[in-house]
Amino acid sequence: MNTLSYKTVSVNKENANKQWVVIDAEGQILGRLASVAAMVLRGKHKPSFTPHSDCGDNVIIINAEKIMLTGNKMESKEYVRHTGYPGGQRIRTFKQQMAVKPEVIIEKAIKGMLPKNTLGAELFRNLYVYVGSEHKHQAQTPKQISLNSIK
Repeated sequence: MNTLSYKTVSVNKENANKQWVVIDAEGQILGRLASVAAMVLRGKHKPSFTPHSDCGDNVIIINAEKIMLTGNKMESKEYVRHTGYPGGQRIRTFKQQMAVKPEVIIEKAIKGMLPKNTLGAELFRNLYVYVGSEHKHQAQTPKQISLNSIK
C-alpha cells in the first residue's frame, strides 16, 4: 500500500466550507430541534468533520415562538437564573419564558448541547434565532432544511 498517496486533512477556519441553513421551528419538539441544530453547528454531519475546529454551518432558526414540548413540561419545566445578589434566584416556567422572550428557550437548549469551552462559545456565535418567519440573512442565500433530512 502506498502511504504517500493519501493524507489526513484537518479542516481549519480558512478551508472550512461553511454554509447558511434555515430551520423552521414551527410544530417541532424542542429537544429534537436543538440536537439537530447543535450537530449542524458543530459540523458533525459533514465528512470533513474536525473535532477541534469550527467547521460547522451557520444556523438560522425561525418561528421560535411556535416550538412545542411533550408531556407535562409546559407547566413543569423551569428556567433558573441568578441576579448575583443574596436571595436573587429567579425562576420562570416555560409558559412565562415564552411570553417574555421565546428565542432564549431555543438558544439555551442548543448551548447546553455544545462543548463547554472556547470552541463551544465560538460555535454558539453561528446561531441566529428569530421570532416570526422573517430573518435578516437573505443576502447569504441560506438553504431551507428539514430536521429529517440531516442524519
